[in-house]
Amino acid sequence: MPRRASLVVPTLDEASSIGHVLRTFRRAADEANRTVFAAQPIDWELLVVDGGSTDGTGTLASAEGARVVVERRRGYGRAYKTGFAQATGEILATADGDATYPVEVIPALVQKLRDDRLDFISGDRMAYLDRRAMSTEHRIGNRALNLFLGVAYHRFLKELPQGGLADSQSGFWVFRREVLEHVHLGQDGMAFSEELKIEVLLRGLRVAEVPIHYGERWGRPKLSSWRDGYRNMLFLARKRLAVARETTRGAPIPFSHDPEAVSPP
Repeated sequence: MPRRASLVVPTLDEASSIGHVLRTFRRAADEANRTVFAAQPIDWELLVVDGGSTDGTGTLASAEGARVVVERRRGYGRAYKTGFAQATGEILATADGDATYPVEVIPALVQKLRDDRLDFISGDRMAYLDRRAMSTEHRIGNRALNLFLGVAYHRFLKELPQGGLADSQSGFWVFRREVLEHVHLGQDGMAFSEELKIEVLLRGLRVAEVPIHYGERWGRPKLSSWRDGYRNMLFLARKRLAVARETTRGAPIPFSHDPEAVSPP
């Protein structure tokens, strides 16, 4: 069992929810340390990557015991790359700062990672989706992206127990730090979510997808369903061509060895 783990949370003006997210997780982590991990408790680092919030998100996160890293370079993927480079845990877990993801189940997923000898776990938001949690446009976009990924990457997805990914866009992950020694992460935008999942499959890592409850967002939505969906679809097509070229060019530089990817904020 790892002795230290990190929860990485990217934020931008999440003052209304960040405290709730961190407190909910901390209660679950403390309870797990008293019970299932009592023999070897996990020291959890709370790492919030603040994208230049103007509503006091960073101050509130610090008050909850989080280490706050300010990353003014924009982008969902950029925030995660900065967070991964700064995190000190042997296990990394992720969640958004808007209270949509069930952070209280992360300790159980760490146990699953250990017991099932997995490298990477991704949450499937579609399993118990509440219609209030995701707009119609967002649901349509997710289905289209899942379908395209299933067709274009079929040979890599077939090794999964369920034969494919049910939610290619999920940002709820628990994984071993060693994963970063194998995957190439070049995306700074929303396509980072699908890039990470594709990479762990390409590199032959042990992957599982688990159903999760996905809640209604606290605060104003920041996604543009059609714009971000188009960019993600374009990325999937370009990535598939890049994968085909790896047979002659070789695999790209892994995240942990890429100076540009891990550059400080």
